[in-house]
Amino acid sequence: MSEHDVYIAGASEELRPLLEQVRTQLAGALPEAEEVVKYNMPGFEVGGSIVAGYAAFSWQCGLYLSPGAITALADDIAAAGLKASKTGVTFSPRKPIPDALVRSLAEASRDDLGL
Repeated sequence: MSEHDVYIAGASEELRPLLEQVRTQLAGALPEAEEVVKYNMPGFEVGGSIVAGYAAFSWQCGLYLSPGAITALADDIAAAGLKASKTGVTFSPRKPIPDALVRSLAEASRDDLGL
């Protein structure tokens, strides 16, 4: 079992499908990335840089990326009805993050980091 599998298994049953969905989309968008866990958060690393990470909390999940990716896709995030911080987007079972948005954010983060 990988570290990502262990992390997802430790999340609440309600959030596990969201984490699996995000992991699958990130892996597809970042085929050159290595799955890692840093700072107790699963992520995808390219060339020593974390391009995207995800986490589960008590009632929601977060997707963490470069600030440039969040800025570049702020309108898409808002259109999906999601909230964003400088480096993250939160989502929940009631407001899941669309697959296409996960992929776009991952690609934008990779590009923003120059990878």
